Amino acid sequence: MTSETPNLPTPDQIRRSPKVLLHDHLDGGLRPGTIIELAREAGYESLPETDADKLGIWFREAADSGSLPRYLETFAHTCAVMQTKAALFRVAAECAEDLAEDGVVYAEIRYAPEQHLEAGLTLEEVVEAVNDGFREGERRAKANGHRIRVGALLTAMRHAARALEIAELANRYRDNGVVGFDIAGAEAGFPPTRHLDAFEYLKRENNHFTIHAGEAFGLPSIWQALQWCGADRLGHGVKIIDDIEVAADGSVKLGRLASYVRDKRIPLEMCPTSNLQTAAAASYAEHPIGLLRKLHFRLTVNTDNRLMSGTSMSREFEHLVDTFGYSLDDMQWFTVNAMKSAFIPFDERLAMINEVIKPGYAELKSEWLFQQTASTSGSVSV
Repeated sequence: MTSETPNLPTPDQIRRSPKVLLHDHLDGGLRPGTIIELAREAGYESLPETDADKLGIWFREAADSGSLPRYLETFAHTCAVMQTKAALFRVAAECAEDLAEDGVVYAEIRYAPEQHLEAGLTLEEVVEAVNDGFREGERRAKANGHRIRVGALLTAMRHAARALEIAELANRYRDNGVVGFDIAGAEAGFPPTRHLDAFEYLKRENNHFTIHAGEAFGLPSIWQALQWCGADRLGHGVKIIDDIEVAADGSVKLGRLASYVRDKRIPLEMCPTSNLQTAAAASYAEHPIGLLRKLHFRLTVNTDNRLMSGTSMSREFEHLVDTFGYSLDDMQWFTVNAMKSAFIPFDERLAMINEVIKPGYAELKSEWLFQQTASTSGSVSV
């Protein structure tokens, strides 16, 4: 339940709070300046802008189309400059650094290895370059006074036919930096059931996977991801709201699928700003996260594509605080949900919750209490 305190967390407190990120695309989070430098090194001349600030604006405006297919077109430029070991290493290292600077303590970053083979790399070379980059980013973050742990999710493209191959790749590297599997890409016309062989394989191997579902397509996408494919988590899942009826008197009735998702505590990887860009939600105020929070679904807050959305975990939480009046208690609830839903072993998740997340929020809350004490001590009469 939302805290009754009228004091909302400040932007600085939000930035310093420990955060957990489960849904973020590596090729959607590059620094604009890095794109320009990598394009120059690769001889890629198709960038729409060569000034870093203007290029960042171009990505955000191109993504603000209200169309998922148009949104996905922006990735042609980022993937074009991520075709060598050095480029992948750099992008992954900077990703970890940027997230740590924003207060993220644990992140699962997804990318599609099959999209980085144009210069002759093998799938294994792609995975190893990205893993090495994440480790370097973790080291740099620690040197700068931040702590972060990054795991990789290997993504297969739902319009392609390499899902089983990528699933096998994820399984081979599961003890070396890769924590799970994902499918992504345009939902309409490419149901997750096209890749049942990959999901059956992962289940036999006791491996974890999430599926993009219920973003641009409706309830059938969610139903298939869960009941046919057996997804551990749902990427986005905002369309579950279509199975929830709100009466004029405010009473709420859940359909069978929505009830199943809530009862089974299936994590929903919510990405508010991205959902506005792809027209999965009309505004922050109308985003399903508000109602789903009240109904106690297993919700997590995520960035999706930091470059295209011009966002960060702190900005996502700032929007939610401004829109719904969420407190530090609410932020902790979302963060613990995310850590509970991560694809690392249970004991490691529990340690992160008890030794990093809860102490971090306790410190922020005690800071607020001391500030309140200081601001009111002078007004006490004797």
